[in-house]
Amino acid sequence: MSAYKPGDPTTLNRLYGRSQGKPLRKHQQSLVANLLPQIAVPAEGPVTAQALFGEDCPLHFEIGFGGGEHLAYRADLLPNHGFIGAEPFVNGVAQALTHIEEQRLANVRLHMGDALEVLARVPDGALTMLYLLHPDPWPKNKHAKRRMMNDGPVRMFADKLKPGGEFRFGTDHPVYLRHALMVMRRHTDAFEWIVEGPPNWQVRPSGWPETRYEHKARTVYGHEVWYFRWRRR
Repeated sequence: MSAYKPGDPTTLNRLYGRSQGKPLRKHQQSLVANLLPQIAVPAEGPVTAQALFGEDCPLHFEIGFGGGEHLAYRADLLPNHGFIGAEPFVNGVAQALTHIEEQRLANVRLHMGDALEVLARVPDGALTMLYLLHPDPWPKNKHAKRRMMNDGPVRMFADKLKPGGEFRFGTDHPVYLRHALMVMRRHTDAFEWIVEGPPNWQVRPSGWPETRYEHKARTVYGHEVWYFRWRRR
């Protein structure tokens, strides 16, 4: 497994920003208290499809799933695949739990906290797909090391994806876009950009749903949204 070194900024060990927003509604509190422990990723040990779902199946991992719309959509679309979602924001976890309950999704496991801590425990080459959609851009130069798209995390992404596995990245922030592409150009030995022309990054691919965050970015703020897919060599 990839080394995960506490205190090493290249692994983005430290979480930044708030962990909770407005108070949870009563039912959301109940889901966090009762449903989350039932489907939480174990705190220790290897994170494998067998350990999580009792069988070997294609394994997907979403880093920072927000409100869980994308995670739930993909899990419902692919019921024979296993999905892991990690999110430090308790309100987002509560929203994801609502989707899981309403859609009766048995193929999702959640971690409320540091995604990289869990990802480090996934065996190398185990993931079929990995998603990083609209991460916090940390736009100031002095905060660039806080971005998920940095060399340490990207090396871990490569380690965990199987050959032919896919890494999907989406953003509406031009500063983060330029930074992410610069980082990915340093990892062409591990990743092949799946691209033929502008439509490949300007049009949302099939099977990639629009989240509430993306909809707000596009309709309220008038942001352009970009979609990227890389294949593990």
